[in-house]
Amino acid sequence: LEEHLNKRVIGQDSAVSVIANTIRRSRAGLSDGGKPIGSFLFLGPTGVGKTELTKALTEFMFDSEELMVRLDMSEYMESHSVARLIGAPPGYVGYDQGGMLTEAVRRKPYSVVLFDEVEKAHPEVFNVLLQVLDDGRLTDSQGRVVDFTNTIIIMTSNLGSHRIQDLTERAQKDGNSDGLSNGLSSKIHEEVMDIVGTHFRPEFINRIDETVIFNPLSKAVVRLIADIQVKKLAKRVAEKQITLKVSDKGLDFLTDVGFDPVYGARPLKRAIQRELENPLATALLSGQFGVGDVINAEVVEGKFVFN
Repeated sequence: LEEHLNKRVIGQDSAVSVIANTIRRSRAGLSDGGKPIGSFLFLGPTGVGKTELTKALTEFMFDSEELMVRLDMSEYMESHSVARLIGAPPGYVGYDQGGMLTEAVRRKPYSVVLFDEVEKAHPEVFNVLLQVLDDGRLTDSQGRVVDFTNTIIIMTSNLGSHRIQDLTERAQKDGNSDGLSNGLSSKIHEEVMDIVGTHFRPEFINRIDETVIFNPLSKAVVRLIADIQVKKLAKRVAEKQITLKVSDKGLDFLTDVGFDPVYGARPLKRAIQRELENPLATALLSGQFGVGDVINAEVVEGKFVFN
């Protein structure tokens, strides 16, 4: 499990280890019965792999990313949002349609349910989540019991992300980069959990199997991610029976342009599109390269040149 997840999510070894251990306990029958396979609260800055790890876990557990149910909690900020999750009461519009959560899990009983930006949800919504975490089931508005015992519950939050960023940057300035590679220090964990404790009720936090704190991405990690993304691009190009080779200097260039300590790996994807994919698309459409060609992508004076 760790090997599979680490191929998809770079630089989050401690997070991957915590998740793998929880899943193994459940599969071995050591976890409490009648509850979801596992429940996790993912904390950390944007763009560090929280959603990517969720997708990777879905693919490993259920053989397809299509079995991930994603709910954006910024859409559930009002008290009446509960009706959207479990279905409208009898006599109200949409009663026959079922709830967004209950209907999705009823149709996909083996799935990973992702509650994105969970801190934005209305307090009433947390009562629904408590029932799922506690009993492993929900009753929808039509009286049907929906089973959650074959699901994995993942909630993501950006709470404390600025504190993680500040403390990590301070550690790097002091010459201590170990925090990025070996997991966050107990000080960071303590401060982030203090922030989380002021926002979520204790009974909610106590029902979650594991709270997982994600590290900010270092430049070295972004370089590894750039390599993975470029290999994916090369695979797409190979479908045209053309080989794409990007030099080490080219990967360094993409890392320099795409690295942002605040936004994680998100700017990297845009940098690859802008600096590499756009000029490559122009070269391919112009007929410059054909079947059987090997394209060597080099950086010359701050831009890619293809030979």
